[in-house]
Amino acid sequence: MLVCALIGSTISLYAQSKLDSLQRLDEVVITARSIQKEVIPVQQLQGEQLQRLASHSVADALRYFSGIQIKDYGGVGGLKTVNIRSMGTNHVGVFYDGIELGNAQNGTVDLGRFSLDNMESVTLYNGQKSAIFQPAKDFGSAGSIYLQSRTPKFDENETHRVKATFKTGSFGTVNPALLWEQKVSEKVNMSLSGEYMYTTGRYKFTYRVEEGYDTTAVRRNGDVNALRLENGWFGKLPQGQWKAKAYFYRSERGYPGAVVRNKFSHEDRQWDTNVFVQGSLRKDFSERYSLMLNAKYAYDYLHYLADPRQDEALMYINNHYRQQEAYVSLAQRYTLLPSWDVSLSADYQFNLLNADLKDFVYPRRHTVLAAAATSLHLGRVKMQASILATFVHDNVASDTTAAANKMEWTPTAIASWQPFRQHDLHLRAFYKRIFRMPTLNDLYYTFIGNINLKPEYTNQYNIGITYGKDFRHTWLRHIEAQADVYYNEVENKIVATPTSNFFRWTMVNLGKVEIRGIDVALQTNWQPAQDLTLTTRMNYTYQKAQDFTDPSKLYYGGQIPYIPWHSGSAAVNLNWKQWEASYSFIYTGERYSSQANLPVNYQLPWYTSDFSVSRNLPLRTGDMKLTLEVNNLLNQQYEVVSCYPMPGINFKAIVQYTF
Repeated sequence: MLVCALIGSTISLYAQSKLDSLQRLDEVVITARSIQKEVIPVQQLQGEQLQRLASHSVADALRYFSGIQIKDYGGVGGLKTVNIRSMGTNHVGVFYDGIELGNAQNGTVDLGRFSLDNMESVTLYNGQKSAIFQPAKDFGSAGSIYLQSRTPKFDENETHRVKATFKTGSFGTVNPALLWEQKVSEKVNMSLSGEYMYTTGRYKFTYRVEEGYDTTAVRRNGDVNALRLENGWFGKLPQGQWKAKAYFYRSERGYPGAVVRNKFSHEDRQWDTNVFVQGSLRKDFSERYSLMLNAKYAYDYLHYLADPRQDEALMYINNHYRQQEAYVSLAQRYTLLPSWDVSLSADYQFNLLNADLKDFVYPRRHTVLAAAATSLHLGRVKMQASILATFVHDNVASDTTAAANKMEWTPTAIASWQPFRQHDLHLRAFYKRIFRMPTLNDLYYTFIGNINLKPEYTNQYNIGITYGKDFRHTWLRHIEAQADVYYNEVENKIVATPTSNFFRWTMVNLGKVEIRGIDVALQTNWQPAQDLTLTTRMNYTYQKAQDFTDPSKLYYGGQIPYIPWHSGSAAVNLNWKQWEASYSFIYTGERYSSQANLPVNYQLPWYTSDFSVSRNLPLRTGDMKLTLEVNNLLNQQYEVVSCYPMPGINFKAIVQYTF
């Protein structure tokens, strides 16, 4: 119970600076061919594979990728954070249509805001994308998630397409969505999508006290009320293309909080508004020279309320935050030889943060990035190298002091080799050194920020292998496999520590983490009969993520909190004529809830099973798809994070009509 109380207190005191990392994750069945032959470890879901996800959010898919860790504080409205290979949430770059989604306040992005209804592909890269023709920001993350929105495509004599979806189920869920694609001219297409989601977020859970009693309670204040609208334009140019996007999202939600000392409900509320407009242009001026332009403006509003009149345990907080971001990028590629390309890119970004906190310093940040890269392809050997320069300058209110200017140079080297021409076998390796700047919260948050913070560095080393083979005249038609062994170092890790006054925390560079791991993925495609296809996918991750911050501490060399040694997933998808059935399994092994790896902090392994069945109904005017999902099929009572119970068995029904 002491552990639960400490976790609950810490989250309550620091919630106002961390709430932007909220993400919504539902259980979902993944049946996708995710392995690609690239010089960098990559996993992908695309095209029809995404449609099999029954139009859930982007965040749903990520837990089925190897190397991903998710903290889930329980319920649809609970806090959720995602990180890649244990390096931390702030080291993950999220890109939408080639332009990064930013959050200078706390460095995290809510992936629950993005629906799969309008998504063409979701791709996870370790290190960076294996292409040198890209903006400088694309070189600047330890791991990246790329979201590519759907580009309208029409058959001959077709001028529009419409897809309407309605989802309902447990927790009072109501979730309609509409996607409209229009052919404006021979060279211009347009798409418009909208989605509304409401859920009460209420579910029963079992609460146990060691050497005490068991009781059943109801998870409350997990409701979500959200609206998303998107408008995209796509155009063709001679030897080029352009696209533009307008995005709007608004939500209100409650936070269910920790179950501590028989307290089962909380009253924290949050309101979000996120708006951005962005555009990109890419053109080949000759066979040797290409140019890419990107630009973006974003506005984010956050209102967080903790009212002791509703909940006596809360400290009164009624904060409003407003962020603005302007971004522009120019990238150029030149082909020196048929096998040798070079690129040069430069980006500028401006961020500001306003808030109604006492003594707030109103920070403004100017960031300039420049990247030079080269790619060499010699027969069965591929090599890439890049160097990124980052310059950061902050301004604050006139009567305070800003953090010192930062200038950093970070390199990357990548290589891939195909030993045998006749076999689809590839060996690959990469090294990358990168850093993440302290966020505006880290530096300037009232009573907490520390302007003397240093950047948080990572060194990444990876060696891997991929293999693929097609078969004829057998049930097994295709097999793909990949395995990677990696070692990561995180230096100057930024952590929050209490001061002499427990109600005031400060950010310091204390952490040093070493991560050793193995990621394995296996994909098979079977066809036992003409109308019967079977797809299987398995992922496994082993990680030993040790904290080497302070040799005098009890937890020195221990596993960092909530990182399991073993985790994995499996998915099976069966298609027969107009029917489709899917089963998936997620496993997270034993771990600890605190830096001290003591028995009192030990967390039991947990697992869930999900099942869905679908029926396609061709109609005269279009196609209808009916889906029934059963999530947490075995009604497992578990906690991803201590004191935050997760939902038991739950259901969802989906109707989708396309015409």
